[in-house]
Amino acid sequence: MAHSTTTACLHLIALAVAGVLAALGEASGVGFDLHHRSSPVVKRWAEARGHPASAWCADAQGSPDYYSALSRHDRVHLARRGLAEGDANGKDLLTFADGNITYRLDGSLHYAEVAVGTPSTTFLVALDTGSNLFWVPCDCKHCAPMANNASTPGRGSPELRPYSPRNSSTSKPVSCDDALCDQLNACAATNSSSCPYTVSYVSANTSSSGVLVEDVMHLTRESVVGGEAVEAAVVLGCGQEQTGAFLDGAAEDGLLGLGIDKVSVPSVLAAGGLVASDSFSMCFSPDGYGRINFGDAGRRGQAERPSSSGTRTRRTTSA
Repeated sequence: MAHSTTTACLHLIALAVAGVLAALGEASGVGFDLHHRSSPVVKRWAEARGHPASAWCADAQGSPDYYSALSRHDRVHLARRGLAEGDANGKDLLTFADGNITYRLDGSLHYAEVAVGTPSTTFLVALDTGSNLFWVPCDCKHCAPMANNASTPGRGSPELRPYSPRNSSTSKPVSCDDALCDQLNACAATNSSSCPYTVSYVSANTSSSGVLVEDVMHLTRESVVGGEAVEAAVVLGCGQEQTGAFLDGAAEDGLLGLGIDKVSVPSVLAAGGLVASDSFSMCFSPDGYGRINFGDAGRRGQAERPSSSGTRTRRTTSA
């Protein structure tokens, strides 16, 4: 969001407030309505008086651009006022490189755009708090069709492509003796040195299997105006075979598990010191849009839910 755009919006608000105060001086009682500077009321007021509405103010409510701009604006101003969470080392919230917006596409699952590899490939993955592994279609043996198989509100259908470690210069296999490989029995039964994985889900006969690889996930640090690019080394599943609901339209472009196991993305980001807290926040609105941030430990008065497994605990927050 350009500085000139923000300044134009602020000028509109200043004019609106001045008009309200002038009206109050002539009134016998005190009473007035408050409107957000990007609201349709302020937009109509500005246009009626010949003030050009800025691009940010003109964003349609409910559009991805509206929520993205609103989130960036709030995050920057919270940081300037010292209200945003962060530690003494300056670690602040991370989100995906393509933005923190999430979408509800099929009535129940929420999705976000995630970029991995070098050069990067973008996937529209389902967000799942009930599992741990991040996987995408990869060197497919049995996957859902990939040609334009999903669409994001507010944009055209993306060209979805399977990921291949061979095409990424930053990819490397996760070996069977790696601390993140917990499939020792499966390793012993194969001739490959790469760690295999199989994840089964609640839906009947729904699973993803393949091998684990390490590659970079492209993120951005939101507290920096304009965003600071961050490349985080994460472990992901090269999903060669999918079954069940994954072949019928659910998470056909991959799934990002947000559980508390050491292989999950929130855990990896915290273990690598990229965020100050092993936590994340997900906020949803009735219109199907929302946002996600990693490292968000919440604020006073904000609802939080502990997620635990054995001796590990993570806080997830909601607004």
